[in-house]
Formats: sequence, C-alpha cells, structure tokens
Amino acid sequence: MIHHIDFAVTDFARSREFYIRALEPLGLTLVIDKWNGRELAGFGSPPDPEFWIRQGPLVTPRLHVAFTAASREAVDAFHKTALQAGGRDQGAPGLRPRYAEHYYAAYILDPDGHNIEAVCRLRDVAQVGSTPAVGAERYSRST
Repeated sequence: MIHHIDFAVTDFARSREFYIRALEPLGLTLVIDKWNGRELAGFGSPPDPEFWIRQGPLVTPRLHVAFTAASREAVDAFHKTALQAGGRDQGAPGLRPRYAEHYYAAYILDPDGHNIEAVCRLRDVAQVGSTPAVGAERYSRST
C-alpha cells in the first residue's frame, strides 16, 4: 500500500548511523546514500528503498513508524541493536495482545524521539494450543 516514507532528521549523520545499525536485524540495508547531490539515506531492498531520512527541521509531533520483522528473534535483535546504536527504550520486546493475537513488538525512540517499532505477527510455536488473548480479535488476522 505505501511505497515509501521520507522525513527530516535534525542530525543526519547521527540518524544515518542509528538507522544503519537498528534496521539491519530487520533485513533493511542502506540502499541509497545520496540523491542528486543531497544527503538522503534510503533503507530497504533494492531498487526502491521504503524508508528515507534527510536533514531538516524536526517533524512534530513525533512520528510512529512500524517495521515488519520476519521473526520474534528479529524483533529482539532490533531492540538490542537499536539500544546499542543510541536509541532509547520505549517498550521491551514482548507480546501485545491488546493489539492482536500473536502481536510481538518492541519500541525504540530514535535520536529525534520518533517511536520506531519492530513487529512480528507470526504465531510462536511454543504458543500453539494456548488460549487467545481477550480483545485480540479486534486486529487479528490469520498468520
């Protein structure tokens, strides 16, 4: 549905390095580093990066961007790596049944305070046969 998102960061070099490290566990790499001579960083999979940052004034209110993770282990790695890259904890990895059954996510504040999320909706093998969480049907989809 969405082809890409692009927003300004207050310190391009700092945010570029943060996102290079934080997005790596999710399989998103730096695809484009400059565009028509401008400092732009595009992350994703070639040929079309899905996530772009550029130098500019702070976006307010802060954004919430959620990335799909291939596994719960990738969510865990995202959280750990993003913290090591200078992000601030906004929610440790874990199930969020208030959103949906099997909604496993972690949240980090990036250097500008944007809420960056990694989420995996796959059913955990260890949970097969467990009772669905109350309210999970609101956003539940087959996984």
